[in-house]
Formats: sequence, C-alpha cells, structure tokens
Amino acid sequence: MKTLRTILYLAVIGLFVYSFIRLFPVSVYAQGCIAPSGSDNLDSLNRKIAECQRDWDQMEAAKQPHVTALLKMEADIAAFQARIKTIEGDVAKKSIAIALGEKELAGFMGVASVRIREFYIRNTLHNPIALFFSSTTIADALRVAAYQQAVINTDKKIITQTALSVKELEDKKKTLESEKSSLAYLKEETDRRAESVRKLVDDAEAYQGKLSGILASLTALQQSILSAKTGTFQTSVGDVPLADDPASRPDYNPGFSPAFAAFSFGAPHFKGMSQYGAFGRAKSGQNAEDILRAYYGSGIEIKKDYDQNKEIGVAGYGRMSIETYVKRIYEVPNSWGDENGQEALKAQAVAARSYALAWTREGTGGNICTDEGCQVYKNSDKGGKWGEAAEATRGWVIMKDGKILKAWYASTSGGYQESYDALSYREDGSHYNTPAFWDTPSGRSGWTSQAYEKVAGSPWFYKGWYKDRSGNSCGRSHPWLTSEEMADILNGWKVLYQGGGDTGRVTPVGSCWGGNPYSMDELRSIGGHTSVSGVSVTYSDAGVTASVTFQTNKGSITINGNDFYKAFNLRAPAKIALKSGLFNIEKKCAF
Repeated sequence: MKTLRTILYLAVIGLFVYSFIRLFPVSVYAQGCIAPSGSDNLDSLNRKIAECQRDWDQMEAAKQPHVTALLKMEADIAAFQARIKTIEGDVAKKSIAIALGEKELAGFMGVASVRIREFYIRNTLHNPIALFFSSTTIADALRVAAYQQAVINTDKKIITQTALSVKELEDKKKTLESEKSSLAYLKEETDRRAESVRKLVDDAEAYQGKLSGILASLTALQQSILSAKTGTFQTSVGDVPLADDPASRPDYNPGFSPAFAAFSFGAPHFKGMSQYGAFGRAKSGQNAEDILRAYYGSGIEIKKDYDQNKEIGVAGYGRMSIETYVKRIYEVPNSWGDENGQEALKAQAVAARSYALAWTREGTGGNICTDEGCQVYKNSDKGGKWGEAAEATRGWVIMKDGKILKAWYASTSGGYQESYDALSYREDGSHYNTPAFWDTPSGRSGWTSQAYEKVAGSPWFYKGWYKDRSGNSCGRSHPWLTSEEMADILNGWKVLYQGGGDTGRVTPVGSCWGGNPYSMDELRSIGGHTSVSGVSVTYSDAGVTASVTFQTNKGSITINGNDFYKAFNLRAPAKIALKSGLFNIEKKCAF
C-alpha cells in the first residue's frame, strides 16, 4: 500500500505540473525594437542595439518561468519512471519468493496429506475402547493413549501451519496480482503523459526552429521591406498633418467589391506618453501632473526644483543649460494651447526635459541628437504656448527612487500603452517599468469609442497606410486590396510559416521593391488560396491583435496576429503596410 501511495503521489504531482503547462502555455511575443531613423551616427546605432537587446532580455525573462516548469515536469516523470523500475524489481523478487514458497507449500501439502491420512486411521481404527482392551495393563493403555494424543496434536499443528501457509501465499499472490495490475495502469498513464509532454516540447522546439529558419532566410531585401513598412521610426506630432489623407480612412470608396484593407491602431511605437493621448486628457480636464502620472506611473516623483543651470551637450550646437534646450524643442504644435491643451504642452515639456537629462546622464554623458532619434531640436526658441509651458515647468523633472526617468513618448499608441523600463539606461542596474494599460477613461471597455487619442482627433489613431514618409505610394491611390490580393498574402503566409516554397521570394510583386518575388500565380500554386470572402479579428487584453480568421475558397483559416503582421508587410503590394501589432482588417462588400 505504501508503494501505491508513492506512485499515486508522484502521479498527482506530474498531473499538476502538466496541467499548469497546458493551461498557461508559453505565450511570449517580441515587442519589436524601436529603431530611430534619420541618424546614422555611431551613437544612434548603439542605441538601436541596446534597445533591441533590452527587448530580447525582457522576452527571455518572461519565457524562463515556463521553461523551468517544463524542466520540473520532465524531472518528475524521470523520478516516476525510476520508481516504476524499482517496483518492477520488487515484483520480480516477490515472484521468485512465491515460486520458492510454492515449492515449500508442495512439501507441506505432501506432509499434510500423510498426517491427515494417519490422523484419520488413528481416529477410526485406534479408538480408546479398542486401545483399552488391547493393552495388558492400565499403565500401558495410558502410555499408548498419551503417545497417540501427542501425535494427534502434532498432526493438528502441522495441518494448521500448512493451512496458514496456503492462505498467506494465496494472499501474497492476490496482492501481487493487484499490484501488477495497478502498476501496469500507472505505467501506461505515465508513459502517455510523458509522450504528451515530449510532443509539447518537440512542437515548441519545431516552431522555434521554424522561426529561426524564417529569420535566417530573410534576405537583405526583405529586411529593408520590413524596416520600411513596420514603422521602425520615431516622429513627433509637429510632423503630422492635422488633416490626414481621406484615402487612409475606412469610409473611402476604392471602387471595387469585395475590398479588404488593414488598419493600424497607432504608430510608430507605443511606450511612454502618448502625445495625442495627453492632448485628449488635457481637453478632458486633467492637469500636467495627472497626465504624467497616468503614463509613467502613480509612484513617480515630479521634482520641481531641479538645477535650472544644469548644462547638457547638444550634437552640433555645443553645451547649453537644460532650460535653454527645452525652449527649443519642436515636438508638439503651439495650437494645442489654444484648444484647451496647455496642460498637455506642460506635460510634454517635463517629459522632454527628463528625457534629455537621462540621455546625457545629466550632462556627464554624450551629446543628445537633434532629430527624431532623440528629440526634434531647432536652434531657436519656439515661443508661443510652448514657451509658456516650458517657463511654467522650469526645474520640473520626472524621477523614480531618486533617478531621472528616460521619459519616452510618441504620437499615437492606438489606445493601448505598452510598458517599458524607464531606468534601463543607467549603469547602476536600476530598473523601473512603466504601467501597461488601455488609454481610456474606462479601461478596455472604452476602447475604441472613448480613447483619449480619439478625443484629441489623432489622424493616426486608426489608419490604413499606403505611403512612405516621403509621400511615395508606388502607384497605389489607397490601401484597399481585392479578394485575390488578400488571398495572395495568405499564400505568402503559407510559404513563410508552413513551408512549400522559397521564403526569400515572399516580397511585394512589382517594380517598387525589385528582387525576384513570386508572381501571384506561383504563390497560388503553392498556397492554394484564390479568393477571400470574409474576415474577423480577435484582440488580446495585452493590446495586440491575437488572431485573424479568413473565409477563403479553401474554408476558414485562422492566423496568429503577429505572424499575419509579418506576412502582410512582406507581401502586401507597393507601400501598403501595418504600422502596429494592434490592427483590424476591414471588408467592404458594396458601394
């Protein structure tokens, strides 16, 4: 029974860990490195490398607990199977012991048979009356009677011992058979679960291998396409027109049906403060401190007496005081101050001041660049409402645990702010993660109707992208695709993630990008998708598109959101692109 309890205990542990892994599978996705453009100097390249390495480290840290759980599962299985081998050895020993016992039992049975026969004869032929009359004296009769009684008692003892031995051996045999049966069942179950776990591991490793192969097979052309299409740039609101291209909107009529288009929520990155979100919060009555705590965390310190004469180095312009530098930042339009957005300008001034001080290590490090790779700086005061905001926040910086935050910000997040480590730039090992949250008054339920960026009227909140930053559309006048063009992207996804072709040729058709792309006919012969008739999208609470489901000539197909994001940007024609991992696919049927 102790052995069976041990087996069942190990089985319960194994099942618990197995269930944990099945219920909480590894679900880590790469956030993507923010690679600033417009600056090819060494500092910029080093920043890109450092940011990519940080993202990788964060992904590895998130993955590690699941790897540890899986290793524990394998260890439990190994221990369980080792115990089974030990029990099988015990069973073998018991079988030998029973075999010997059966030989002894056979001997006992032979003796018992003789004893029982003699006992019967003595009790039937040598009764006391016959013994009395056959004896010459009373003493002889008593001696013979005593002897016979002793023999009878011995016979009884031997017979009793033989019966007990028979029962004990029968009990051992029953126990052994029961233990064998239980052991066989548990071993079968353990092997089955072990095989399931190994398959889980094998599938994961196969998928990792597939991803590694995909990454390794990406050509230089594909890398440049992804770099151009996925929005690996930073920009400021000052560069974004307040009236956007009507063809980028979902109400645009492309003139054919059915039509499909990919719409991104936000661009280009989603960490720190949303500039349009700050504008929307200001219009909703929040002050600068409320805005800063919303984006950088309620536990930050807004220090208001920082040294206003602290000097930093500015690339190409030498050293200057931090307050002079902030007055010359061109990141948000002065017009916001006239539209109930002055508190957003003040929050931007504090973020810009903090970012510059963190970047330059409070003036002791390198020079801060003057383009979008850092912050847009022009060598003259901007003045107006921005000048007022800079003056109103003189000496204000964002701190955590006595250290200045590297206060990232970007135009539009699409309604979801991602977390990032705002102290990772420090060499003392400091870390502080900003909050991740839906940027609405009512959280997830307010997306997208109540998003602060929508209140502010961001032209990038929900947009179909089909031009690059220079305005080149490579001959396309809108982002809408035909049914056949969307099916072509699905065939490209098939080659990238399920094989069957040369992944290096999954690039846009046409002369816009060059190279040797598959024709639509070639990809169709591999993937088999000829048309798309419907589409639906699911979203993750973590602020990304979880999956996209298409209705095609081959039936329904569901694709992981991140996989579709990459396949779309590699195969979509011309400059059509997704700029965010939080996106939607729309369908128009008639006009």
